[in-house]
Amino acid sequence: MKFRSVSTSVTDTPPSVTPPKRFSMRVAEWLLDSPRLGDNQNIKHFAGRLLKQPAREGVVAAQSRLGQLMCRECGNARDRRIGHDLLRQAARAGDLRARQELGLSED
Repeated sequence: MKFRSVSTSVTDTPPSVTPPKRFSMRVAEWLLDSPRLGDNQNIKHFAGRLLKQPAREGVVAAQSRLGQLMCRECGNARDRRIGHDLLRQAARAGDLRARQELGLSED
């Protein structure tokens, strides 16, 4: 009795699909910049969650925006400290918004 072998293309697992971090950043920035949506606490929380992974991966714009959000909107000291750390990282990378938020700009 002969067994037919299965081709390797059928048994290979497809590469995992990772969502692009730029897309989540664009959505988060759009939500935060929207005049109607940007003031809603639930929207700010959701946008913060979208910015979290790109900020961890070192995307400077995400670090800056998430740092600003955490410094302004969070009520506890731990989150504000994390926000200041993110702003410092973004400022070191040259982000103008982060430098202005920290008061480091040379105006």
